[in-house]
Amino acid sequence: MRHRIPAALLLVLAGLAVPSPAQAAGNTLTVDVGTVVRPVTHVASGGLYAVDTGTKPPLEQLYPLRLNHLTQPPPGVQQLGNGATTPCCDGNLAAGKITSAGAQQFWRLPDIYKDFPYRWVSWADWESKVRTMVNTRLAAGGTTNVDGYELWNEPDWTWNTSAAGTFNAGWTRTHRLIRSLDTVTPIVGPSHSVYNHDWMVSFLTNARDTGTLPDVIVWHELENDKYLQVEAHVADYRAIERSLGISARPISINEYASPSQVDIPSVAVHYMAVFERHGIRSAERAYWYEAGTLNGLLHNNLPTSSYWTYRWYGDMAGNIVRTVPGSWLEGVAAYDGTRKIVNVVFGGDSGNNTVRVTGLGALGSQVRVTLSRSGTTGRFTNQSAPISVSSGTYTVSGGVISVPVTGMDAWDSYQLLVTPTSGVPAWQQRYEAENATVVNANRFSSGSASSGGFVGQIDGSANSRNQSFVDFLVNVPAARSYTMTIGYANGTGATATHGLAYNGSAWQTVSYPPTAAWGVFGSTVNTTVNLRAGWNTIRLAKGSPFFAGGTGYAELDYINLA
Repeated sequence: MRHRIPAALLLVLAGLAVPSPAQAAGNTLTVDVGTVVRPVTHVASGGLYAVDTGTKPPLEQLYPLRLNHLTQPPPGVQQLGNGATTPCCDGNLAAGKITSAGAQQFWRLPDIYKDFPYRWVSWADWESKVRTMVNTRLAAGGTTNVDGYELWNEPDWTWNTSAAGTFNAGWTRTHRLIRSLDTVTPIVGPSHSVYNHDWMVSFLTNARDTGTLPDVIVWHELENDKYLQVEAHVADYRAIERSLGISARPISINEYASPSQVDIPSVAVHYMAVFERHGIRSAERAYWYEAGTLNGLLHNNLPTSSYWTYRWYGDMAGNIVRTVPGSWLEGVAAYDGTRKIVNVVFGGDSGNNTVRVTGLGALGSQVRVTLSRSGTTGRFTNQSAPISVSSGTYTVSGGVISVPVTGMDAWDSYQLLVTPTSGVPAWQQRYEAENATVVNANRFSSGSASSGGFVGQIDGSANSRNQSFVDFLVNVPAARSYTMTIGYANGTGATATHGLAYNGSAWQTVSYPPTAAWGVFGSTVNTTVNLRAGWNTIRLAKGSPFFAGGTGYAELDYINLA
């Protein structure tokens, strides 16, 4: 639901103001560092039509956000959304840039049409377009990050039933056509504009019965207050799956936030928190205004106030930990156990409130606490840095500190950083595999793994649609050679190999001697990488474009640069 908004929807939005925070002061956000929710993957860092080719936006602005996922238009896009005079953001042309930024992407196939709402022509026209788009993807042998064809967008109001027949029948017909051409690339949907129980039951029943289930379930959360209903929507969807005997599918909310919400930093925090809390795989800011601007996080290719909310979120590493909101005071938090950093991003209430952080025993008897805020200047005003609020030392009592946050602005977002008073590294040296970009492999947990997680099933080497690799986006202080230690497991009983490449370098081989068992960590190997100052992408691959392929199998725990 983006581009031109239909008149009926405008009436709905007009009656739904952005929720007012509680006016009484004294609410508390509780952060439980000891309770892990999931590995950090920056679930909410994504956007629709967010990235164009060239310098719109610059990679230097993308790297710190640790983008998770995007929805881009397909090759040959004709859409002219939101007053644009030329089409933007062709997913095929932007694929290399998106890969460099660490993200995967869906291709939204109906955006091959010029108009929105879409103007249906005929089945012959649509199927010809689908063949062209899919064959373009098949010919893109160096493109690895297209992890879904989105067959339609918001069919609950954009599908032409009178001309094309029912959407469910159209889904089945299109799904079967794509699978006759491409048996590998995932298919995602149904992409309804709102979550609706009856629509979902009808869609899934038909998809189950026709053998055309989507690989990823997609819907949108676009109306004001919808972040309050994410938990209920997820629970309802999972109950439908169980009732129909359908195996659990990943959930993507590939459009979120209404036009009145998208530039409010504290609302972004609410979405981040509920998506992390309730198991969403990926989520993307909606495209209401200018394309190629990270959905308003940049203006003239420079940060706006909202950018800093996502920058703080991008700085998270290790594990997302439990947060308990207090009234409208909401937050998302992570604990990086290797650096002993607690990173809390919060907001949503006014007046004088408190952030209570528990489980801090590993940080010592005293901690350093730094508080910043984003500002609320909107998407047409640049802001070069977040606004410093305070910093100081707190005594930890029983593993707990309580930090007062006075004079809060309900629209602002805030960052609370908690670190030991000494011994914090100046730059991040350890990067967990489960925090990295994982392509055609899977994340697992293990008590012996660093930070509790690892990446396994790095098995694919056939072609660019199912090759398996892990991309680490790292930021180093100086151009030089670094010793890279790799934590791994190899239960094959023989030496396994991966390919290693970084920043477009030639491939070299990393060898992993056998270890005691799968999922049991402690073994390491070392190699050398020559990195430039700033951001670098390091790939460890069983299979990757322009690489002949690794041998055997290995699981990845982390890399460490020194």
